[in-house]
Amino acid sequence: MTEPFPAFPPDFLWGVASAAYQVEGAVDEDGRGRSVWDTFCAEPGRVEGGDTGAVAADHYHRFPEDVALLRDLGVGAYRFSIAWPRVVPDGAGAVNPAGLDFYDRLVDELCAAGIAPAATLFHWDTPQALEDAGGWLSRDTAARFAEYAAVVGDRLHDRVRMWMPLNEPVVVTMFGYALGQHAPGRELGFEALPTAHHQLLGHGLAVQALRAAGCSNIGIASNHSPVWAASDAEEDVSAADAYSTLVNWLFADPVLRGRYPAPELAALMPGPVVEDLKVISTPLDWFGINYYQPALVGAATEGSTPVVEGAMLPPGLPFEPRPIEGYPRTDFGWPVVPDGLRETVAMFTDRYGEALPPLYITESGCSYHDPDPVDGRVPDPDRVAYHDGHLRALARAVADGADVRGYFAWAATDNFEWAAGYRERFGLVHVDYATQTRTPKDSYHWYRDVIGRAR
Repeated sequence: MTEPFPAFPPDFLWGVASAAYQVEGAVDEDGRGRSVWDTFCAEPGRVEGGDTGAVAADHYHRFPEDVALLRDLGVGAYRFSIAWPRVVPDGAGAVNPAGLDFYDRLVDELCAAGIAPAATLFHWDTPQALEDAGGWLSRDTAARFAEYAAVVGDRLHDRVRMWMPLNEPVVVTMFGYALGQHAPGRELGFEALPTAHHQLLGHGLAVQALRAAGCSNIGIASNHSPVWAASDAEEDVSAADAYSTLVNWLFADPVLRGRYPAPELAALMPGPVVEDLKVISTPLDWFGINYYQPALVGAATEGSTPVVEGAMLPPGLPFEPRPIEGYPRTDFGWPVVPDGLRETVAMFTDRYGEALPPLYITESGCSYHDPDPVDGRVPDPDRVAYHDGHLRALARAVADGADVRGYFAWAATDNFEWAAGYRERFGLVHVDYATQTRTPKDSYHWYRDVIGRAR
């Protein structure tokens, strides 16, 4: 017999999330500038099937329909991202009024539907003009990001209820600059580390700019997960610790502690690091965790070619990711480990203690290759099971005393899944890309019932 669904605090925030390049489309309309993802998608072989985000889910034109679906879903908040090149086409200088007007309309539509707008300022779509000038390898990009944040904050401060300047800086650093699997497609290995520092510096500067513009309730959406050692052997435990330092604490310690997790890492960062860390650690109102899967890591083995998400790691590393066995997998190949979410929350509360602000789960979700709709229905029992399991695990974390205040399911609709193109479907709502018809999946109706019972 299935245990009753757990209760969450009465003020728990139920949300869904999306990202601009993944849903908006309209890449050549109304003065939008070119982004690194436009360039990356145009390079043959970069994206599965040659797909691009040029049309995506056409959210730019269809947002009233999408907001109506969110209203019927009953969510309290919608986490969306603002496209930097839509607002500041060259990343610096002239502002595009039409871009700001679009987000004005979207925010007004959300407010009218009783949904709190939760805005991310950077979900990986760096303006191409800034990338041409060095991108996140350049300290100047952090300053330009703060200017952009000030523009958006000045326009939307009175209606946006949650702000997060950055989404998953670890992914931009690792897959965009170190391994080349994402835009801008650089393969710099450890020479990509300055991009981590400059993103975090840009985040701190943007937090300050948003506060100066009258914005409140500011956090971050950062990807984190447990790192399990492949065995109890000392070399495997050390390897797992090293990996966790790079993918977890390199991106959380500077924000929450004002320092890097190891002096060796701090020594590799550019600029006046000590002074920069004072900016990076500008206090937040909350901290957002994006969780998808744990990592299993052991010591490097001779002659191996370790990979992460299909990307080959540079040689000479002291660690080696290993496949996680014994769990079901999504159609994207990710292991489904709900208790990893509880474990992630626990490792944050243990590490930071009273210095940890309230937490939100700003993303969690799964891709399954759903069937096409039949008679207006899309059965997706594995997605229902995924969110059910993860919410039960999160409830255990809350029962253990963690201050977790909300959960954003990824994603609101099916969308462009970066280098994987359109094959992967994460949405609660099915999108027929040929017609742009939206069909709520069974998971949508399940989540609506969960939210309804919680009220």
